[in-house]
Amino acid sequence: MSRDPAALVWFRRDLRDFDHAALSHALQAHRRVFCAFIFDTDILDALPSRQDRRVDFIQASLVELDARLRENGGGLIVRLGRAVDEIPRLATELKVVSVFTNHDYEPAAMARDAAVAAALKDCGIVFRSFKDQVIFERREVLTLSHKPFGVFTPYKNAWLKKLRERDYASWPVAEFATNLAPPLEGASVLSLQSIGFEKTDLRVSPGMSAGEDLWEDFSGRINHYQAARDFPAVKGVSYLSTHLRFGTVSIRELVRQAHARGGAGAETWLSELIWREFYQQLLYHHPQVVDHAYKPEFDAIRWEEGTEADERFAAWCAGRTGYPLVDAAQRQLVQTGFMHNRLRMVSASFLTKDLGIDWRRGERFFADWLLDYDLAANNGGWQWAASTGCDAQPWFRIFNPVTQSERFDPQGKFIRRYLPELAALPDKLIHAPWKLKPAEQAAVGCVIGRDTPAPIVDHAAAREKTLLRFKAIKPVV
Repeated sequence: MSRDPAALVWFRRDLRDFDHAALSHALQAHRRVFCAFIFDTDILDALPSRQDRRVDFIQASLVELDARLRENGGGLIVRLGRAVDEIPRLATELKVVSVFTNHDYEPAAMARDAAVAAALKDCGIVFRSFKDQVIFERREVLTLSHKPFGVFTPYKNAWLKKLRERDYASWPVAEFATNLAPPLEGASVLSLQSIGFEKTDLRVSPGMSAGEDLWEDFSGRINHYQAARDFPAVKGVSYLSTHLRFGTVSIRELVRQAHARGGAGAETWLSELIWREFYQQLLYHHPQVVDHAYKPEFDAIRWEEGTEADERFAAWCAGRTGYPLVDAAQRQLVQTGFMHNRLRMVSASFLTKDLGIDWRRGERFFADWLLDYDLAANNGGWQWAASTGCDAQPWFRIFNPVTQSERFDPQGKFIRRYLPELAALPDKLIHAPWKLKPAEQAAVGCVIGRDTPAPIVDHAAAREKTLLRFKAIKPVV
């Protein structure tokens, strides 16, 4: 390709100026490379609130990205509108011959990219897309019969067997940065207000520098990850999920570091990164999972519906189920935009197995609130918990919310953080406060039905009902 005509790099879920596949390819192929981000109204208009932490995170991350590009003679062009319209329009305005971007594997994103590519082609502009957000994609890790994996462990083993240094080598950017096109006159990152949004109580620091700081912090704790990751009151996880979602960190750098470190902690964390890719390839090969069970027979499950189910769903959303660990998890999500991974499993299991409510309702609630929301991972996690998905929790194994609480928050530290009304309860009873006698409730100032709700369902009875629900469509195992 000639190096003279200009090119445009379209940033999406890759908000960094280093180890960036599309940016690297564009800079090596062209003498002038423009950079752009589109606040896509097809996405923004569907959000339930004008106060969205994800939009806040993106906007602040764009400010840092623009500043870093300007340090190297470039800049970021930010537009508001439908990406399918804005990218072809911008590419035509700039008179570029190519648009570079990185792959997105979500069905709606793939349809959008196909539409953009078609519009660009009509203008005589080439659309080029590259692998960037994963180590292995699409059909790169297959079974011996050349089919996508449906079970995680064999996928992980094949993934690790395939891994070579070249797979996590960085894409060079800095050495070609002189080919960045100078910033357009008057161009700046759009403010939240200018795109119709408001500032939020964002509790995750945005941008590349924050992602780097989080990795530095976690790298000092990674050896303890395996032992600490399941306890929400402990600083045991990486807290990098939002940065991975929006690409302010590089998956190649993280895999390289974890692979080089070795040991039980790093290996367990690497497995979590592989789970992320397992769900990505699952979504790519089986896009129907967005609205349907991965195992088609489970679409026949008769989930609870009606007024009582709606009331129970509302109680679950609000953290008012009467089960402290579930309620604390839900309040953590709404208050911070984050939920600990162990708690995501507990909460999802409670909704689907204790309340008998369709996993799709819970998945949509998480999609509205999670700062690190990723369709592939969220869908995969919910279907795992609901036993409708790929390599899912067997339907006859049902989390006991009290046992989970006693095991993973034994002193009730996490519960007390988000349910201060239970702060005075003794450790042994904070997991099931309804077991306190009335006099004991009065003594600690926590009366069931007044200060905290009674359990909205009996777990033992709900478990039996769930077993019958699944047995109706699945033979007894």
